[in-house]
Amino acid sequence: TRRTHDLFPADSNQFTLELLKSIQEMFGLNAPEKVLYNAFERKGTALKAKVKGETVAERAKWLAKVRDSEGHMAQFITDEKEGGPQILECHSPIMNLLDRYPIIGRLEQDMFEAVLGTRVRREETRHSGLYECAFYFAL
Repeated sequence: TRRTHDLFPADSNQFTLELLKSIQEMFGLNAPEKVLYNAFERKGTALKAKVKGETVAERAKWLAKVRDSEGHMAQFITDEKEGGPQILECHSPIMNLLDRYPIIGRLEQDMFEAVLGTRVRREETRHSGLYECAFYFAL
């Protein structure tokens, strides 16, 4: 549910943060973002090669299942009362990475666009322990 974010760890990437810090110290200020860009490009390419579905809706259902299996508590929603077609995520297992490297939000959006084959708008909401990230798109 939408209020479960606090029940699941989002600070489990300490080693990754330390690794990115070392990369920055060794290769310069922009090096961690370059590494993250490359990682998301590779992940997007791999997902695009495996995506199932002829329509945007079918691909969105498939991507929501993949993201859910990765711990994002994702669901595909089409209800106009909820803002229209979207993949809604109620948890981020990489929250501490997002906090340290905000570029990840744009990289996720780019990855969604590549997999779904359409423009995507990413909206993140955080307040009172609530975390939601909605990826809106047109069907």
